[in-house]
Amino acid sequence: MEYRDDGLRSWSIGPAGRRRYALVRSQSDQADFVDHRCGLLERMPKWLICVPLALQWLVLALRYRSITLPSTVNAAITSGGLIGEGKLEYFEGMGPVARAATAEHCAISTGSKRTRAQLRRIMRTAGLSFPVVAKPDVGLCGYGVRLLSNSKELLAYVAAFPLNETIVLQRYLPQEGEAGIFYARDPDTDEGRIIGLALRRFPQVVGDGCHSIGDLIALDPRRNRLRQSGRAWLGEAGSRIPRAGEVVRLATVGSTRVGGVYRNGGKYVTPQLTAAIDAIARDMPSFYFGRFDVRFPSLHELQTAGAFTIMEINGAGSEAIHAWDPDIRLWTGLGMIFAKQRLLFSIGAARRGCGARPITLRKLIQLYRRQARLIPLYPQSN
Repeated sequence: MEYRDDGLRSWSIGPAGRRRYALVRSQSDQADFVDHRCGLLERMPKWLICVPLALQWLVLALRYRSITLPSTVNAAITSGGLIGEGKLEYFEGMGPVARAATAEHCAISTGSKRTRAQLRRIMRTAGLSFPVVAKPDVGLCGYGVRLLSNSKELLAYVAAFPLNETIVLQRYLPQEGEAGIFYARDPDTDEGRIIGLALRRFPQVVGDGCHSIGDLIALDPRRNRLRQSGRAWLGEAGSRIPRAGEVVRLATVGSTRVGGVYRNGGKYVTPQLTAAIDAIARDMPSFYFGRFDVRFPSLHELQTAGAFTIMEINGAGSEAIHAWDPDIRLWTGLGMIFAKQRLLFSIGAARRGCGARPITLRKLIQLYRRQARLIPLYPQSN
């Protein structure tokens, strides 16, 4: 099944009261959007997948004499982006080229109580207006990400957030396409390239005129992850019965954790797109490895003009999410992830040769524990 460009352009955002859903205008496009299949890599328990990856990591650590060597690939980011870094860290050091390609955003600290007027003032200063996307600065897999339509929803989100932490507010991006673009730059040759491209499909169900959205989710093994995750919600909309053929988007994020689908989009990488991503990476301090999560209007514009807007950036800990395509076989997918880890250590070794120093294992464990402690405390995503 191809990830068709004409399908992407069929999306539209609903009225303000239902902004968190998007409907496909044409019933003929349903097959391009709704994919119930789960690849073997997706169906495997996480711990089982981690076993071979951890073993390879240990082998590479012995070869390169450092278990935390990948933390050197992005020296300006906490742990190189392996774990526990803040989303805002990637934005703060950006030059004009990278900033121009990134969605407007601002930070809100939960260290003190904020009034509605104060929050609106912070948003105006950053050039933001509703709707906005709120997310934790220290996040993971879409936990705590919510689309907010008004000040009341923002106040409730801030009130539910852990104290003395940072919230990121970002301009809502209505572009229909979403992708994760994997980038790497060789410190020896200084060549930057795209090493993977994953196209995301948001979780969605097709109405039959009889069942509610909640029932349709329960009947679909992939979409039922939304309910099983316990972290995403539909509210009263879950009881709505969509008309026959209506495709309803179920979540703000496209993570497989909530029933989204990843497609390998490597064939869509072009010299123009590579040049655009490379220019952005070079406009960031000491950035050699990571994934740019972007929204784009159409695949044609993404390929030919590098037309996209950055939502967030992930560093050394980025998953090779294109390997989770349901059409990719288990060993092929694992091979992609193994190749990513080999390249990560290789770049880390070159950066160490230039003077970068790996994070200590103790500090890395502390970062992991802090992140693990925060994730269950975040407001539910939508």
